[in-house]
Amino acid sequence: MDGNGRWAKERGLPRIAGHREGVESVRDTVEACGQLGVQFLTLYAFSTENWRRPTDEVSLLMRLLMRAIRDETDKLHSNNVRMKSIGEIFRLPKEIQEELHDGIEKTKNNTGLTLTLALSYSGRWDITHAVQAIADDVKRGFLSSNEISEERFAHYLSTNDIPDPDLLIRTGGDMRVSNFLLWQIAYAEFFVSKFYWPQFRRAELYKAISDFQQRERRFGMVSEQVQRKPTMQKNIHSLLHRALGR
Repeated sequence: MDGNGRWAKERGLPRIAGHREGVESVRDTVEACGQLGVQFLTLYAFSTENWRRPTDEVSLLMRLLMRAIRDETDKLHSNNVRMKSIGEIFRLPKEIQEELHDGIEKTKNNTGLTLTLALSYSGRWDITHAVQAIADDVKRGFLSSNEISEERFAHYLSTNDIPDPDLLIRTGGDMRVSNFLLWQIAYAEFFVSKFYWPQFRRAELYKAISDFQQRERRFGMVSEQVQRKPTMQKNIHSLLHRALGR
C-alpha cells in the first residue's frame, strides 16, 4: 500500500494526512473483498524498512495503527472477518501488540474473509526466520536434511496457514515488490496501479480483479495443458459488473 506520503505532498498536506486517508482505502478494500467473496487478503501495512523513517512519522503511524485496530475490530467481527498478523510483532509498541492480540482473539473463529496485517514485516526476515527454525529442528533431531522440501519449507514461514497469493496489487506506480512475501509470490499475478494508496478504492480493486481473471496462469505448463474454469470466471465477472453498477 504505497504512496501515502506522495499523495499528501502533492496536495500540500503533511505526510500523516496521507496515512489517515489510506485508512479509508483499507476500510473500503476490506469491505469490497468481503462482498466479492475473496477468501484471503494480506495488507502490507508496515515494513521492517519503515522503521528507518523519521521518528516523529513512525510515532504518528503507530498511533494511527492502534486507533484503526481499536475502531475497526468490532466491525470486522460483525462481518465475519478473521484477523491475523505476520511480522516481528514484538517490535511494535506494547499497546498495539495488546490491541492486535485482542482483535485476533475476538475474530479467530470467524469463517469469512481472512485479513492478514503484515506489520514490521519483510520477506527476507520471513525466509531467514524459517531457515533458523529448520536448523534448530535439524539440530534437535526433529528433522533430517533430506526431509526439507519446498512444501516442508513453506510450513516454517509465517504464512503457513494461508495459501500463497494469486494476485499482488502494487499501488503508486512503482515496479518492485519491496521485500513482500518473496517466497510466496513465486507464481502470483502482478497488477500495478498508478493510483497512490489513498486514492485506491473499490473501483480500482474491481479493475485489478477483472484484469486478473483474463490472465492465463500456466505454472510452467503450456496453454493446452491449462484447465480453464469458465463458470467460475463468469460468476466473478457477474459480481464485478453488478458491483460497478453495469
